[in-house]
Amino acid sequence: MLIAGFPAGAWGTNCYVVAPAAGEECVIIDPGHEAAQGVEDTLAKHRLKPVAVVLTHGHLDHTASVVPVCGAHGVPAWIHPRDRYMLNDPEKALGRSIGAQLLGDLTIGEPDELKELTDGSTLALAGLELSVAHAPGHTEGSVTFRLPETTEIPSVFFSGDLLFAGSVGRTDLPGGSMDELYMSLARVCLPLDDSTVVLSGHGPQTTIGRERATNPYLAEVARGLGGDDHPSPPRRGM
Repeated sequence: MLIAGFPAGAWGTNCYVVAPAAGEECVIIDPGHEAAQGVEDTLAKHRLKPVAVVLTHGHLDHTASVVPVCGAHGVPAWIHPRDRYMLNDPEKALGRSIGAQLLGDLTIGEPDELKELTDGSTLALAGLELSVAHAPGHTEGSVTFRLPETTEIPSVFFSGDLLFAGSVGRTDLPGGSMDELYMSLARVCLPLDDSTVVLSGHGPQTTIGRERATNPYLAEVARGLGGDDHPSPPRRGM
């Protein structure tokens, strides 16, 4: 298994390129702000051919390079239907102006081919099997992707902005809900094995076991606590 990740753009959003091995087909996860060149460098370094872009949610810091990346390689993108509107109207998704200068530097809109993700489905792409779980809270259409455990590696969980090392995603933007985020943590994260590697939308990698033991938000969920009465977590990304 080959997983190459790098932080990109003004928000340091993690973009991941995933393939069975070097020299094969791959999937690109969350090509965000200023990620296009990093994607091209990663593809060239590992001799990879992309077959799809998949998105954990619709915020601009995770999607800003979707149109150029998909266009350059003639591949579709996948997004949950409840976040699809964000591709065409990123300011509405943020609930505030993000600045005409920034928008002017970006290609806003949908790629030529856009497909919709479904909770509980499995995407068979590039010789990989990505399990999709709808995980609202950060946004209404947030999803996670999980690769199954093999004899060589533990399960890998792409958590987007649901779960970070030591924290969780912000819920103060349109469509955000702390109560829904806590329910997503309980339904999607808590059942995972402690050995599961967590690759999130921002920050370093971690494991479910480490977060179960040290993450105050996940600990509250495990105790049956939390919800809209809890203070919002520190902001990472949009």
